[in-house]
Amino acid sequence: MEENDRIVSLFEKLYNGESWIDVPVQGTLLRISAADAGRRPLPNCNTIWEIVNHLIEWKVNVMQRLQGKILETPANNYIYPVPDTSETAWQATLLRFDTLHRQWIDFLKKIDTSSYQRIYPPNQMSYYEHIMGILQHEAYHLGQIVILAKPL
Repeated sequence: MEENDRIVSLFEKLYNGESWIDVPVQGTLLRISAADAGRRPLPNCNTIWEIVNHLIEWKVNVMQRLQGKILETPANNYIYPVPDTSETAWQATLLRFDTLHRQWIDFLKKIDTSSYQRIYPPNQMSYYEHIMGILQHEAYHLGQIVILAKPL
């Protein structure tokens, strides 16, 4: 199995398969309503919806980094209020997340493995570390989402 295939498999399993942590991203999010996604159960905590938007923006950021674009992380770290908390808007967010996941998988399938060792100048991390960072990032925030969704 090629390295790209192994990486794609890890992302697919975390998103909607049988990952080592046994909690899929998509299956978890599909059980959450807009009202629950927008709820802030702890005063200094992000909402599920804010976390999902954060995941979307970071995946876009890293995909652009791996295409050679130098980006500055915004001061809000891609956490921003959700202006429309309707069910329609939540479904649109989930669709955007799903569409981006598919784009990410296609991107990973095509990436030249020789680029894994390239260094992203601002943080001196390799492209491989960025890819694995997104995997870790999604697993980390999935844990937060699961905790926030527990009382639902």
